[in-house]
Amino acid sequence: MEDHGHADHGHGEHHEESFIRKYIFSQDHKVIGIQYGLTSLCFLMFGFCLMILMRWQLASPGAPIPWIGDFLGQANAPGGIMLPEFYNQLGAMHGTIMVFLAVVPMIVGAFGNYVVPLQIGAPDMAFPKLNMMSYWVYLVGGLVMLASFFLPGGAANSGWTSYAPLSVIATMGQTAWLIGMVFLITSSLLGSMNIIVTIFQLRAPGMTWMRLPYFVWSQLVTSFLLVLAFPPLEAAGILQLMDRVAGTSFFMPSGLYVSGEVLEYAGGGSVLLWQHLFWFLAHPEVYVLVLPAFGIIAEVIANNTRKPLWGYKALVYSGIFLGFMSFIVWAHHMFMTGMGTVISAFFQTTTMIISIPSVVILTALLISLWGGSIRFNTPMLFALAFLPMFGIGGLTGLPLGLAPTDIHLHDTYYVIGHFHYVVAPGTIFGIFAGIYYWFPKITGRRMNETLGKMHFAFSLIFINGIFFPMFLQGLAGVSRRLYDGGMLYSHAAPVLHWNAFMSYAAFGLLAAQLFFIVNFVNSIFRGEKAGDNPWDATTLDMAATTSPPMGHGNFPEVPTVYRGPYEYSPPEAEDGFIPQHVAPQEA
Repeated sequence: MEDHGHADHGHGEHHEESFIRKYIFSQDHKVIGIQYGLTSLCFLMFGFCLMILMRWQLASPGAPIPWIGDFLGQANAPGGIMLPEFYNQLGAMHGTIMVFLAVVPMIVGAFGNYVVPLQIGAPDMAFPKLNMMSYWVYLVGGLVMLASFFLPGGAANSGWTSYAPLSVIATMGQTAWLIGMVFLITSSLLGSMNIIVTIFQLRAPGMTWMRLPYFVWSQLVTSFLLVLAFPPLEAAGILQLMDRVAGTSFFMPSGLYVSGEVLEYAGGGSVLLWQHLFWFLAHPEVYVLVLPAFGIIAEVIANNTRKPLWGYKALVYSGIFLGFMSFIVWAHHMFMTGMGTVISAFFQTTTMIISIPSVVILTALLISLWGGSIRFNTPMLFALAFLPMFGIGGLTGLPLGLAPTDIHLHDTYYVIGHFHYVVAPGTIFGIFAGIYYWFPKITGRRMNETLGKMHFAFSLIFINGIFFPMFLQGLAGVSRRLYDGGMLYSHAAPVLHWNAFMSYAAFGLLAAQLFFIVNFVNSIFRGEKAGDNPWDATTLDMAATTSPPMGHGNFPEVPTVYRGPYEYSPPEAEDGFIPQHVAPQEA
């Protein structure tokens, strides 16, 4: 079958594809992966700039925003001063864009699409047309989200969680938010089903389950999370849309007063039902972000320590267990809703249990460093920094998983600090490690190491400058989502000075990304040429393909796999590594 697929692809090469078919509406998983990657990088930058505007406001509440204040539209008072309504829009859209339009499309859509078929020896994804559709549905959803800023009343302003009943009576931007989410969820469902079928059906001969690179395992578990957790939120989004445009009351309670008047809704709906449906997706979503990052870090660490991953099977089983457990912890986001001590105790217990596989994975990656001949290149620096940063994010989450401590910490800056340590210096460092690691394979050129290391060093310093003080503010009881940063509250006074410090760190982090942007663009055109196996790696994506990989089909001939994914420094290897597709007699 696979030989036949290669023959078809090879035959297709004789017919010159048009530019539009080859690069715009492409069915090649590699081009679609690049489309996802470039689009999500743009959204990442846009979401980051929204945060910069918020940090300006928090550093100097009421001060006009220089340069762009006059262009920010109706939501600002004359003179470019940010109003609370606009601050709420920035907060809601920053969270939505970073999670649903930037990190997930990058780590699953870009890396998953590009790398998974190469690592398992497949000629393409199982459903190329579905793959193309998943990207275009994602793009439409993203553009709908961006367009909502230009609607009367501006973009969505009810937080990235869109809690009812506020979101049901909010401005028109909330309707656009819900429509955009339906598109984004559909895209993720199409892409994740494709990845599952590809991994099950298109593995090269000899590629058994325990010979899969850990990155492939992480994408497989992640895809199951998306397929199982996203449909409830898609249904919930459509129900909330009906509440907004068709007058239904799925999430609208009876007798709700707004501005002194009773709202004309039938009532009888449950605001808690939305929270349950939302968090049933949004907690597995955390592992959708983190698991592929673990996979990238595992590939980079194994390659740059020049030794096999320690505890490969423990890593695999922990990833699977993590995925399973992520479905029974969602209500630890809801301790304050008064669901009762018995249910709270259940979700506290499952939350403590789910920390165990995370610790196992982190420990295995740390032990993998022991005795390694470590190469401190740019991807390895990001991978090494990921470990303690994710560790801080995980440890600070434990007090939030216990109902008694959550009473004090809930909805404070402590929550923001915890979540961002997992996602920003955690997951996004994983993304950068992956970009620097696979860039030579994708483009055939290396990125500049000096610029890469400067990008890393400044990012590490400034990202901690932004998020660590949030723990101090949160412990002092400063609430999140205050457009003045807590100026009106006397209990916030002792920690208010951190607002300006965090904002300066955010501006520094923005400046640090210039190293990456210059390096990325320049290296595409002028980077040093890379060989077919730029990092001396053992996995099929590096060792069995050309740089950049050939068109449809990926491999000159179907590779056969003879060994595990990380045969580094075996005694019999003259070069210090043996690729997966090298037969025993050839090694």
